[in-house]
Amino acid sequence: MSFSLATGSAVTALHTSADRLRHGLVDIPVADGTIPAYYAAPADLEHPPVILVIQEIFGVHEHIKDVCRRFAVQGYMAVAVELYHRQGDAASYSDIPLLIKEIVSRVSDEQVLADLDASVEWANTQGADTTRLGVTGFCWGGRQVWMYAAHNPRCKAGVAWYGKLTAGHGPLQVRNPIDITSALHAPVLGLYGGQDASIPIQDIRRMEASLKQGSSAARASQIVVYPESGHAFYADYRPSYHVVDAQDAWDKAVAWFERHLSSTA
Repeated sequence: MSFSLATGSAVTALHTSADRLRHGLVDIPVADGTIPAYYAAPADLEHPPVILVIQEIFGVHEHIKDVCRRFAVQGYMAVAVELYHRQGDAASYSDIPLLIKEIVSRVSDEQVLADLDASVEWANTQGADTTRLGVTGFCWGGRQVWMYAAHNPRCKAGVAWYGKLTAGHGPLQVRNPIDITSALHAPVLGLYGGQDASIPIQDIRRMEASLKQGSSAARASQIVVYPESGHAFYADYRPSYHVVDAQDAWDKAVAWFERHLSSTA
């Protein structure tokens, strides 16, 4: 990225080795051409299950790529698509409000969902087991996890990290997670910070109530709130990183996917 979000404190981003992984940049076919993506998968495992890794608001930068490698180490093919590709390069922005205005607000949910579907089809051509499909995402991508779990009936599980529940980032995002709980195909684990000013605890409680009235997958969903953490508590390259809560949330995410993607049942 062209700017550092790790200002105000010393932050050392984690790095996951690519040893025994196959990984790299790829171009994924979509209806209007191709879009770039990063993937990582175990080098010696045939037909791994798939986890779509949805970017933060800043695009597919090194942290998101590292998350892909973390899931690959756990035995998954992880794919992160550049979901702003048509609108512009998020890495070229140093002003976050301007980034939202000029790029993020112009990205529709329909475009995102179609591109995620395309990444599933690409993973299938690479030998992955797309009958065991999960999705995870952070911040902007956390909201998209809920939306994708309601969009694709092939999705078996989702893990949403501090994604907005009652609002989006622009006029093209018409519906929000709280509106689609009756349509969820897959149970979602939501991981949220109790000190996150951008997602009030009232929104989380409203979402929990809506889940209880939703589909069977919604009723099987769960939200965990970390009282001492704020937004982006898993982002190890930022001052918001909370090492204890981040590790606990990661363990819960891994266990969630292991539970729901361990078989095709």
